Amino acid sequence: MRKLLLLRPEPGLTASTAQARSMGLQVIACPLFQVEPVAWNVPDPNAYDALLLTSANAVRHGGAGLEAIKALPAYAVGAATAAAARDAGFRVQQVGTGSLADLLAVVPESLRLLHLAGEHRTAGTYRIETRTVYRSVAVDHPALPPMEGLVAAVHSPRAARRLAEITPIRERTAIAAISAAVAEACGTGWERVEIAERPDDSSLLALAATLCHTSPPA
Repeated sequence: MRKLLLLRPEPGLTASTAQARSMGLQVIACPLFQVEPVAWNVPDPNAYDALLLTSANAVRHGGAGLEAIKALPAYAVGAATAAAARDAGFRVQQVGTGSLADLLAVVPESLRLLHLAGEHRTAGTYRIETRTVYRSVAVDHPALPPMEGLVAAVHSPRAARRLAEITPIRERTAIAAISAAVAEACGTGWERVEIAERPDDSSLLALAATLCHTSPPA
């Protein structure tokens, strides 16, 4: 069985590693980014109707400023983000299935949303104002193992581009991508690039498990 390379930063790395190992996979953890808080100015909560949360990192790294906006209901992009929001004391109004587009499709367009986000984010056409509360910083010299024969699970376009930058020899490495955008960002030359059925960690790991049970090319 092929080994699985996980590249996402903490705390998601630990969660993905635990789930993958529970599936019987052999895991190599090598984060390409680390998450850190960003100082931000807390706006007047009366100017908004709800919060938009697209990552659990927003509530993990938002700091003391979160207290001033906890009365606002939260729309969370997925279950992990919703769980982190509830643990932090927020009232979650709606939980999406992992896609921002799907979540915004069920949010009333009239709502004035405050998006607590990272530096690299996707915005919609809704009435959204964004505050950057965290950033993902590239690890300068990630301790990547020899890539031959591995399956790499890739969670974001940034990770995909970074992996492509530092992996010149890739024809015997298979990629499990969480979305079509991530697959495109991986570039060409890999043994194969497959896309998860849904844009969430469980679906990505299910795909990775399938690839891990295939043989690399001779």
